[in-house]
Amino acid sequence: MISLVQLRTQLERSFPPLACDCSLTGDNSLTVKLYHPTSGQVDLVVSGLSVVNLRTPDAVAALVEELRYELESNNLRQLGPL
Repeated sequence: MISLVQLRTQLERSFPPLACDCSLTGDNSLTVKLYHPTSGQVDLVVSGLSVVNLRTPDAVAALVEELRYELESNNLRQLGPL
């Protein structure tokens, strides 16, 4: 099982050049915020992620891929129709 510190470290290192902040709430759910470190502009915030479901390296890798997909989808929506 992966520890909470390892989970946070892996997530926070997975999205360069964006910064990533992870915070744990009282109900053991995780909020992940991806943003530009210089401007502070937030690109993605996902809340309510169950820490219980993120205890294996495979589960964390799947979350990283899902967050990358969401981030890419958000960027395409911001560009508008092609």
